[in-house]
Amino acid sequence: MNAVNPASETDHKSGAPAPFDHDVIIVGAGPVGLALAGWLARRSATSSLSVALIDAREPEDSAGDPRAIAVSQGSRTLLQALAWPQDATSIERIHVSQRGHFGRTLIDRNDYDLPALGYVARYGAIVQSLAQAVRRTGVHWLHHTHAQEPVVEHDGVTLRIESAGVARTLRARILVNAEGGLYRVQAPSADTQQQEQNEAERGPAEAATQPAPAQKRTRDYGQTALVGVVSVSAPQAHVAWERFTDEGPIALLPMGGPRDADYALVWCSAPVEAARRAALSDADFLAELGAAFGARMGRFTQIQGRAAFPLGLNALDALVSGHGRIAAVGNAAQTLHPVAGQGLNLGLRDAHALADSLAQHGATPLALAEFAGRRAVDRGVTIGATDTLARLFTVDFPALATLRGLALTALEFVPPVKAALARQMMFGQRN
Repeated sequence: MNAVNPASETDHKSGAPAPFDHDVIIVGAGPVGLALAGWLARRSATSSLSVALIDAREPEDSAGDPRAIAVSQGSRTLLQALAWPQDATSIERIHVSQRGHFGRTLIDRNDYDLPALGYVARYGAIVQSLAQAVRRTGVHWLHHTHAQEPVVEHDGVTLRIESAGVARTLRARILVNAEGGLYRVQAPSADTQQQEQNEAERGPAEAATQPAPAQKRTRDYGQTALVGVVSVSAPQAHVAWERFTDEGPIALLPMGGPRDADYALVWCSAPVEAARRAALSDADFLAELGAAFGARMGRFTQIQGRAAFPLGLNALDALVSGHGRIAAVGNAAQTLHPVAGQGLNLGLRDAHALADSLAQHGATPLALAEFAGRRAVDRGVTIGATDTLARLFTVDFPALATLRGLALTALEFVPPVKAALARQMMFGQRN
């Protein structure tokens, strides 16, 4: 759901604009889309917004998804009144260090008088809990439904959808793109060719009114993340690890399990190395992981659910497009490097701010303009910090390793700086 075409749809019998089916249509029922739908529904008593949620899948399709999601304390606060999975594991301390070099810093919940710094939840569990909450509301939920490109009109958006082979059209005042997805390497030349072809088909007059394509900030980190769930022989309960190596960061996030020995693994390295490791036997994989991470939690004894995905940055310059009628949240707005675990948390803050703006100003371009303005600082800081960390700690250069060590050590001796960094990661910049 990328292109936007200005048009006007009318009731062919009367010549008047066709009525709206919904005030707000949300495309994508991942965690961010579900949370947005739930928050809007909870505000419906005062805002009287009609909301529809469209997704190509059923929520039950994700029930067994074991992928781990890092949820900050700030996101827990936002979600708590809506839904929260029962099996989430708290993070009470974060240990940040670099393999083979000096320098480390510790972030502890007690330093900030918080119950936890964050939590680790299974993707399937958080989707199921949010889906149950949305089902109890008045949100009109269309499952197994595919959405085509939206058409922007002067007073709203037309969206063609297809379900079970039947196509129809919906009209809404506001459309929200919350479709998820992973980072994909961009192909500007193909995009340019398609844009030129579209302009040729429309002709000069129509092309002149076509909104400019959404501008993106992109970066290919040249890394692949190997993920899975590992068990260790000497666990440290409720401690998360961010261990930077010469190849890239290794993150271990506590997931509980017997003796609190299960951890979600995110191991970043060059694509060739990641592919080689993905093909290793479990024993060989665990041996290499132990050599890369170190023995701080004993031996790695088990690995389950290995998978791999490419790492890169895709971030829209603007959250609002389509003449103020279309908003983007979640992975539709940005995909980030997993370092510091900010992707979902940034998306949830965006969605919560959008719900506030729509509840206050209705389904209008004014609401989307306010939403975009409110989110500019937090998005800029979070995307910039994540991008900097991803590059700063993935360059194998001795002098830079020394500087990284100094920076990590300095955080321990300058508490206000560490506190500011921790609070940004937990709560972002809200206004």
